[in-house]
Amino acid sequence: MRILRASDRIAVPWKNGGGTTSEVVVYPEGAGFDDFGWRISVAQIAKGGPFSTFPGIDRKLAMLDGRVTLTIEGRAIALSPDSPPAIFPGDVPTSAELVEGPASDLNVMTRRGAFTARMERRHLGLCELATSRDAAARFCFPLTATSASFEGGTARLGSGDAIQLDPDDQGALAFAPQTACLWIEIRRESSPK
Repeated sequence: MRILRASDRIAVPWKNGGGTTSEVVVYPEGAGFDDFGWRISVAQIAKGGPFSTFPGIDRKLAMLDGRVTLTIEGRAIALSPDSPPAIFPGDVPTSAELVEGPASDLNVMTRRGAFTARMERRHLGLCELATSRDAAARFCFPLTATSASFEGGTARLGSGDAIQLDPDDQGALAFAPQTACLWIEIRRESSPK
């Protein structure tokens, strides 16, 4: 279990001045926007505007705070912290309108043809981990401060902290009962046969 502390992240302003993004983790380590396989980040949204385009990238976005209307190729979707994550290609026209803010979101991007991601909201107490051959990485983002125990060690997690688990990690990951979190699994795409 690796703890990814919110306090270690560096916020970078968006080109359009509408907010900031803070990289949580990227693969391969040190990759930039043009060569990552997958990337997870947290965005702080100060005002609405168009999204940057990412050719060949698939995106999943879940609201952490506030509310926005996301418009993807002309189709509007209302997003709040209670909404399921929005799933959309990174290379189509997308914009966000701030409805209630400031707002923040968790963003997962995967390179199409190489990786896929699943992101869902869960309430955890005890999470049994099993090895997955297709998994590249697994993450848990508690939505409130909590503590987590794994393999005999316990860690206190503050707001915005995350847990990274390796694909071969097995056993029980324990949280305070009914801890709300965003669970992310990143998988390698199978090669065509």
